Amino acid sequence: MPASDPSSAPAAVVLLSGGLDSATALAIAHERGFTCHALSVDYGQRHAAELAAARRVARSLGAREHRVMRVDLAGIGGSALTDPSIAVPEQPTAAIPVTYVPARNTVMLALALAWAEVLEARDLFIGVNVLDSSGYPDCRPEFIDAFAALAALATRAGVEGRPCRVHAPLIKWSKAQIIREGVRLGVDYAQTVSCYQADASGAACSRCDACRLRRAGFEAAGVPDPTRYRSGPR
Repeated sequence: MPASDPSSAPAAVVLLSGGLDSATALAIAHERGFTCHALSVDYGQRHAAELAAARRVARSLGAREHRVMRVDLAGIGGSALTDPSIAVPEQPTAAIPVTYVPARNTVMLALALAWAEVLEARDLFIGVNVLDSSGYPDCRPEFIDAFAALAALATRAGVEGRPCRVHAPLIKWSKAQIIREGVRLGVDYAQTVSCYQADASGAACSRCDACRLRRAGFEAAGVPDPTRYRSGPR
């Protein structure tokens, strides 16, 4: 990817979970000419492997800075991703699954918005995707539009006429489209972790919803799946 000149490129805050989608969003922001400030959130998720993956991805994709902020969503509970007593589903569910973390994207975008104000950045990037979202309400275009409206009302920059733009470039793409674009941009998906119950080394379970969607995306894209599975892909 072409390197941006940090002295002239506009700044953007990119939410970076360490997963496939957010890595692709970071690569897209970089290609669009932004100086990227990557933000990961340690929200009390069940494993830290995705935060380690985020650090790798931030380095490899040329983020100018990478910060990890701590928010205790585990203290609230209500999700299989923050409460070890709630099992991660290993079969598709019709309703919004228990892997939904209440208000997670709202909290994360709020943190990104606050940092953007300090940086005097007008752009936020988030890798949400409505097609492969497992029905999560905070991955929909309506949510992104509503948060952008809130940002314009809730910040000094917004009321002074410099509202922050919220970019969700992947929001209507299939997983295969996301992967093809990432490959074009040089994303090393072997560095990413998507699994809801990865082990300490980042090896994936192959059974959770995130693993199924990721594996199907590589198959549909015609790209070899670089994911490390604990017992081999299923």
